[in-house]
Amino acid sequence: MGGRKRVAILGGGFGGVYAAMTLEKALRYKDDFEIHLINHENYFVFQPMLAEVISGSIGIMDAVTPLVRLLKKTKLHIRDVEEVDLKNKTIRTSPGFVPRPHIVPYDYLVVALGKVTHFKGMAGMPEHAIPFKNLGDALYIRNHAIRAVEEADIEEDPKLRQELLTFVIAGGGFSGVECAADLNDFVKLIADKHYDAVAPSDIRVILLHSQDRILPEVEEKLGRFAQRVMEKRGVEFRMNTRLVAATKTEAILQSGERIPTRTLISTVPASPNPIVEKLDLPKDRGHIKAGLDLQVEGSDHVWALGDCAVVPHPSGKGFCPPTAQFGMRQAVVAAHNIVRAIRSEGEKKQFAFTGLGKMCSLGHQSGVAEIVNFRFSGILAWLFWRVIYLSKLPGLDRKVKVAMAWFLDFFFPPDLVQLKVFGAGAIKQEHYEPGEEVFRQGDIGDQIYIVLSGKAEVVLPDGGGEKILAALGPGEYFGEMAILGQTTRRATVRCAESMDLLCLRKQEFGALAANLPDFKASFQKKMQERLSAGQTQTK
Repeated sequence: MGGRKRVAILGGGFGGVYAAMTLEKALRYKDDFEIHLINHENYFVFQPMLAEVISGSIGIMDAVTPLVRLLKKTKLHIRDVEEVDLKNKTIRTSPGFVPRPHIVPYDYLVVALGKVTHFKGMAGMPEHAIPFKNLGDALYIRNHAIRAVEEADIEEDPKLRQELLTFVIAGGGFSGVECAADLNDFVKLIADKHYDAVAPSDIRVILLHSQDRILPEVEEKLGRFAQRVMEKRGVEFRMNTRLVAATKTEAILQSGERIPTRTLISTVPASPNPIVEKLDLPKDRGHIKAGLDLQVEGSDHVWALGDCAVVPHPSGKGFCPPTAQFGMRQAVVAAHNIVRAIRSEGEKKQFAFTGLGKMCSLGHQSGVAEIVNFRFSGILAWLFWRVIYLSKLPGLDRKVKVAMAWFLDFFFPPDLVQLKVFGAGAIKQEHYEPGEEVFRQGDIGDQIYIVLSGKAEVVLPDGGGEKILAALGPGEYFGEMAILGQTTRRATVRCAESMDLLCLRKQEFGALAANLPDFKASFQKKMQERLSAGQTQTK
């Protein structure tokens, strides 16, 4: 690339955002490079406070900050990363409002994609388990919990009522414990205050963990304290067991126990982002191997940090833990070294941070904390948790809002409004007027279309004009070639007469094709007929 160098950052978590913020500081003195950040959401999530969104201790938007407000000099691409071409130094992202390829070239690359929840080999989990990783998950859990208690209040079937009032959380790390603690406080409080037919004692919150104690990240004494506190508040524990499967009405454990429930939340397992798996870079157990300078081993233009990387611990013992405090500081070191590489000045920085401590909120004015060499629990640890994380929360407005929410939480009950946000369905109907394009030649194949009424025409450029290849009427379909052949659209389809289409998304079409051989065969047969008829370019 000519002109200014371009730094591309993949991921908008702690690592990606703090890398961009540090790079922006370097631009104050010399405007010789540009920053591009690619993330599938347009906000930064302050993960430690996410559980409090469930309980309503803070507002729904208080744990997130718009990226555009944090990163004034960074070009944002709110897209999913689909492919990284390390050889040609390009990134292909998902399309926006129209299904057209979006390519981002770069000179230097920062991989900070974090981890994703996966349920490989766990029957029923993708369909019935609720992950807990982002704002959407927290909001969904909150809405679902309110609905479950409301339904139980009027339900006469004792079996269904028991399922509605049983909440199962898998994972005894920080996320699982904080989720279980806040959810337990929330559902029992609203039952006690607002629903006459549901007593707090009717509600079961069950935490599953594969080890013999929760919070293995902290000293054993603190982990045992946390478990005792939560047990006193009614949380049940299933230790030394794993969640292996799920149905619509049951959580099935490795021990053989089957827990009737309509709410199953999973904070484990997690694995590197699928994009990381595809990168031809040195890895250790699926994570990118980086040195203390955060540069990827054997690469001259790629840095990796955070959850998706394995970085040696400065103490020489093992690797850095995948926590926010390490990710933030890794980002600063990586950004410094990138600027050094661009400007060929200064010394390389080495990551030297060894950790300040660990904290976990247990809700209800209790917590556990390890700060340097001090360990404490109870209300003092809870206050430390709030003070430390409030100070780390980006943005003065967010700090003020969270502080006010915490203050008002002492005097007012939590809000019980359910926000029912509906996304696009798997099948939808679209209307077109003459001259409007359904898609263009070169677009990405994202849907299959069935003509309900009206008429479509398939056209290709022909010299200075165009050539009409086919006309499609009611009952006919188009768009399958780009999906089955995994190519881009080979022609343009536009409306010839006022037209209604039924649209099936690529994901759902793929699921049907994978599980219904006859369904897939019929589309493949039609595709071959069109190919034989010389209409390869039509779809």
